[in-house]
Amino acid sequence: MAVSAVAVLAACSSPVQLMPTPLKFTTGVVDPFEYKEARGGSTSIPLLYATNRAVFLESRQPFYSIFPSDTLRMGVARVQIGDGTLDWEQLRLLSTSASQRGRPVLSLERMDELVALTPQSDAETSPEAQAYFALINDALAASQHRDLIIYVHGFNNAVWRGTAQAAQFHHFTGRQAVVLAFLWPSAGSLLAYATDVRTARASVPAFARLIEMLSRNTNAEHINVLAFSAGARIASEGLATLAQPKEGETREALRARLRLGQIYFAAPDEDTYRFVTDLRQYIDLTERVSLGANLDDRALRFAARHQRASRAGRPSADDLTEEQVDFVNAASQRLNFDMIWVDPRNIPDLGRRAHSFWFSNAWVSSDVLMQFLWHKAPAERGLQEGFTAQGMRFWTFPPDYEQRVSDLMRMR
Repeated sequence: MAVSAVAVLAACSSPVQLMPTPLKFTTGVVDPFEYKEARGGSTSIPLLYATNRAVFLESRQPFYSIFPSDTLRMGVARVQIGDGTLDWEQLRLLSTSASQRGRPVLSLERMDELVALTPQSDAETSPEAQAYFALINDALAASQHRDLIIYVHGFNNAVWRGTAQAAQFHHFTGRQAVVLAFLWPSAGSLLAYATDVRTARASVPAFARLIEMLSRNTNAEHINVLAFSAGARIASEGLATLAQPKEGETREALRARLRLGQIYFAAPDEDTYRFVTDLRQYIDLTERVSLGANLDDRALRFAARHQRASRAGRPSADDLTEEQVDFVNAASQRLNFDMIWVDPRNIPDLGRRAHSFWFSNAWVSSDVLMQFLWHKAPAERGLQEGFTAQGMRFWTFPPDYEQRVSDLMRMR
């Protein structure tokens, strides 16, 4: 099975190159970097981060291990696009071009840890924590978008890979959205899938604590979550944990306290049964929950065999109870739950068995960005409605999606 895993996921070990430019930015209708804050920009990207990785030696620039810890650490990473010879104008041209040639590599330059909160620490009385939250609030005040986006990476992600993925997402928001990477302790090895499954589960309390602190101490209008692959285990269970109200707290008060906005699960590597169980607990507290799924996803095929259960990103109704099937069907029509079928047969330049489609394909990444930046329903983002024989509504990318996006950008 280990040999099979290497064959299936070998692409995950390659360097992170700048993702294809999202379709919405290659129409020529909009310049994502037109705002004052982005002008004269740099090829270096500062990125907020939080991690529950243990450290070997306490310092401002610690070495983060692959072991989980009860201490939640927060700071600012710096990610470089290119090898230093690329200037801002060249990067800007690349970032608005559909060409795949010459995409530069992203590399982690440094990480400055600013806060370390043990389970006994009180963020409200910690000067370091309050200074960090003030840093976030300053970024929100300077942004065109007042939301905070939490990115939760997937399996086989060393620290440098998780930061690079989050940084390029921030870059393609026109450097306007405020993005924070939750860097859970993935072993960063193709052969450590079982280890990552365990550490993902162990990271749920840290993720839930992070969301709680951000909701109490920042001015974000909404806290959004983008969870990829095995990161969905953390986000799904973490959101279900947060959905438990405090004594005497109403659902309305809980919703107002958490301020959960757009939740997007990209190729989620979570048991289908468990995902739906969690979804029932928190969906009413969010603005919208989306699930992007490629039914031929090869990585999730392997994961399903390993875990002996279908994955939410490659679901099987056979793993659900009749009541759960009824809930999913109803949620897709009335509760702002969107199943987005990422069908390689209809999407240009998407491999049939693709797993990392949320950032590796220009059509899909464009839709992800529009959801987070616009807070629009799928039909308002150019997707096309469909229904299964059992009554579940789903959304697909129509053949004229490129024209639809161009029209939408002209209407902005």
